[in-house]
Amino acid sequence: MMLSPDQAADSDHPSSAHSDPESLGGADSKVLGSVSDLEPVEEAEGDGKGGSRAALYPHPQQLSREEKRRRRRATAKYRSAHATRERIRVEAFNLAFAELRKLLPTLPPDKKLSKIEILRLAICYISYLNHVLDV
Repeated sequence: MMLSPDQAADSDHPSSAHSDPESLGGADSKVLGSVSDLEPVEEAEGDGKGGSRAALYPHPQQLSREEKRRRRRATAKYRSAHATRERIRVEAFNLAFAELRKLLPTLPPDKKLSKIEILRLAICYISYLNHVLDV
């Protein structure tokens, strides 16, 4: 027996009973829950503007200062600029250590020293020079 769409919606045909979560019995009702359980989900998804995506990406004016900072820092342009600034800083830092290394007496004079060795040697050398001036 074929029913028109209007008749199928109004009839007590078994296929239309399955569309109502409350009419399902047994294990199926535990999985689907009641109609009231489904309403919050429909409200969250039914706004037509992306549904739950709006919860993940709120309007920029609603973001905290920290969240705005995180989003700005996540851009490729920011990361590239930061990497460039960091490279320049490290090069300047290494240049300063190289200049300090040239001023320190060591044997052999061309011996490679780590940064901490350069600092410790500089401290000892400055102490020695202060002692010489005091005598």
